[in-house]
Amino acid sequence: MKQSSSRPNIPLNIGLIATVVIISVVVIAGLSFGSNFFYLLARVDAQQVGIKFESGQIIDVVGPGVYSDFGLYVEMKTVNSQAVSFDVSDAEIITEDKQRIGLRVTGDAFRPDATRFDVLQQKWAQYSQVFLNDDVALQRLQALAQQAMKVCVGERKFDDAIIGTARDELRSCIDEELSKLAENYGLQIENVVVPEVILSPDVQAKLDLIVQSRLDTEKAAQDKLKAEAEAAAEQARQEGEIKVAQARIQEETRQQTILAQLEEEKLIAEQAVIQAQKANDLLAAQQDLEINQALAVAAAEKAKADLAEELALADLYSKNPAYLQLLIAQTNASALKATDKIIFTPEGVVPTIVLPGPGITPTVETTTPQ
Repeated sequence: MKQSSSRPNIPLNIGLIATVVIISVVVIAGLSFGSNFFYLLARVDAQQVGIKFESGQIIDVVGPGVYSDFGLYVEMKTVNSQAVSFDVSDAEIITEDKQRIGLRVTGDAFRPDATRFDVLQQKWAQYSQVFLNDDVALQRLQALAQQAMKVCVGERKFDDAIIGTARDELRSCIDEELSKLAENYGLQIENVVVPEVILSPDVQAKLDLIVQSRLDTEKAAQDKLKAEAEAAAEQARQEGEIKVAQARIQEETRQQTILAQLEEEKLIAEQAVIQAQKANDLLAAQQDLEINQALAVAAAEKAKADLAEELALADLYSKNPAYLQLLIAQTNASALKATDKIIFTPEGVVPTIVLPGPGITPTVETTTPQ
């Protein structure tokens, strides 16, 4: 028992090592051989597009995920779907009118995504390095951008390339031209910008003079417009003051006219009142006159009525004197009282009147004898 337990185990270790080596060789050979027939858990990241190949042909384009496949010469390659940003400058571009300018153009290029399966199929054989390698893509984009810049600047004059809204027209031209050129490579161009126009010092100085001259001209025109506007404003102000003064005078005249009309109407009304009063007074006077005349006639008639009897008596007396004497005698007789004194004296003699009193006895008997 001791001998069996103490036997060396070297042969057993050698067998184990040999087994591991054999297995490793088999695995390595299987992997080498199997890489043409399958891929397992191939990962496509969020910013990538997966391209599935079979026998060297693109069979599908997939989005982000994990993929496996088995087949004859199957393979998975990934293309970066992020923007490839480019910044290209060209300091020597000749305009249509033989002026030298430089441009700097920036933008983004995008490789085909899963929605452009047909483009990848058509362009892969020629431009796979453009799709897989950013440096290759940037070199190609630089050449294409310079070509687009030369085309667009060469068909424009100096002013049309650098001044005012012409800058945006130039940018649009470069965008369109570059997009057409990049389309041949399956690339899409976006966000093209011309952030800088590069001018030589001599050209810059001349341009500054031109710009200054234009600014001076525009300033003179603006000054003229300002002077004309101020003159028009002053004229308008003066005309406004004149119109206000005229309106005030017209209003005063209108008010005075209204007052005069009111005064005239007042006088007419007063005259009407006076005339009415006079008419009333005249009517009252005529009425009073008529009343007085009527009263006079009535008084005359009354007087006639009152004197009728006396007139009749006077007529009677004038026609009958004897009767008148009788009446006189009767009147005298009836006028005498018992106490009356009658003195008869010759004509032309003044009588001596003896008034009765204490101790005086009448000397003439005036009573009628019984």
